[in-house]
Amino acid sequence: MTRAGHATLNAVRLRWPAARSVVVCCGPGNNGGDGYVVARIARAQGLQVHCVATVDPAALRGDARRAYDDFLTAGGQSIPWQPQLLSSVAEIVVIDALFGTGLTRPVTGLAADCIDAINASSRPVVAVDIPSGLHSDTGRVLGRAVRADLTVTFIGRKLGLYLGDGPNHCGTIVCDDLDVPITTYDGHTPALRLLDESVVIEALPQRERSAHKGRHGHVLVVGGAAGMGGAARLAGEAALRAGAGVVTVATHPVSLPALASRPELMSVPLDGIAAIERALERATVVALGPGLGTSPWARELFDAVLATRKPLVVDADALNLLAQFPSHRDDWVLTPHPGEAARLLQTSTVAIQEDRLAAAKALQARYGGVVVLKGAGSLVQGAHDSGWLCDRGNPGMAVAGMGDVLTGVIAGIAAQCETLDLAARAGVYVHAVAGDRAAQAGGERGLLAGDVIDQLRACVNP
Repeated sequence: MTRAGHATLNAVRLRWPAARSVVVCCGPGNNGGDGYVVARIARAQGLQVHCVATVDPAALRGDARRAYDDFLTAGGQSIPWQPQLLSSVAEIVVIDALFGTGLTRPVTGLAADCIDAINASSRPVVAVDIPSGLHSDTGRVLGRAVRADLTVTFIGRKLGLYLGDGPNHCGTIVCDDLDVPITTYDGHTPALRLLDESVVIEALPQRERSAHKGRHGHVLVVGGAAGMGGAARLAGEAALRAGAGVVTVATHPVSLPALASRPELMSVPLDGIAAIERALERATVVALGPGLGTSPWARELFDAVLATRKPLVVDADALNLLAQFPSHRDDWVLTPHPGEAARLLQTSTVAIQEDRLAAAKALQARYGGVVVLKGAGSLVQGAHDSGWLCDRGNPGMAVAGMGDVLTGVIAGIAAQCETLDLAARAGVYVHAVAGDRAAQAGGERGLLAGDVIDQLRACVNP
């Protein structure tokens, strides 16, 4: 608890070096105890400290009570919650130590009033371990939750910081292991692992000087119904930029003009089932769904592609067709957004978002293969590991065509690496980092799928 207090205050001083005052909001339990430690240390370092108790400190037990007693012994005192503190004190940082990871019921009463006042204060806010009111496993808001600018979490990262509404509430995340010995983690399997650049290095090793296009795979993109040729074009171009040796787009004849300005893309007009069968013969991996639609033409293509044993990346309307005609196989990557996931599981989008990790696992169990559940904190769930989470990406990527780009990236990497699971992980990470690079170049609002494609080349050459 003492280490947690030091870690929190160190993060505060680093982020807001000019701050002269802190308001520490302490609740029941060990999270409140962490708050009293922060208050004691801040006072010792010369900061003006206002320590607010939302429950009677006399009711504290164990380490939390000891932390409070140490604070009193050092000359500190706590006062009942006073909302005016947040407006009357200059240069303050608010420390949220109301509730920790054990909260499972909606926040009510004085604590709810405190959270509402913190969120309305426009003051810098630091959450201790997790923003109060956030479910630590799902990221679901329990009535209301603190919106922090910085969250200092301890020993292990909490799922709720990354799932559901967590990204809207946690701000910047700092994780401190509190010098816990690494052997403490022996025998414990994490619920998720964070993706980082190492997955790209593993999936896409440096090429040999004797490399040629045939060694880097042939991606076939199947989609682009009338009026939706752009989706297939985006997927195909993304596969090229991800490094596939050859990319062919099999599309409706009227959609061929959408491909004209990218001469590196080969094309096949899908004017009959024989055309798709010939194209499938040459493919290393197939990306099915961008702009496909759900017409009889689309259903015929859907059936023909699923009849092949080629590895698949399935997205968009192909997922909607899959929801109508369920199938299970091990050699595909499914890439649903929450709405598509809801149709695949015959539930609601709200239910998917309330427990994204459970939804990803349910999708994998029902349909097999590898599941990429898109959204803030995209999840990659295979059959044999604990799953992966991507904490990169930004709100500017919530725009039409972005899923088509992800489909192309995963397919392009799958054409070059050993397993679909590895390709899915690397593809999700590359796509998100490319989106961040695009946002840094010009801002989030107005970001286009094509802007992300422009950044892919740098991201697959780490």
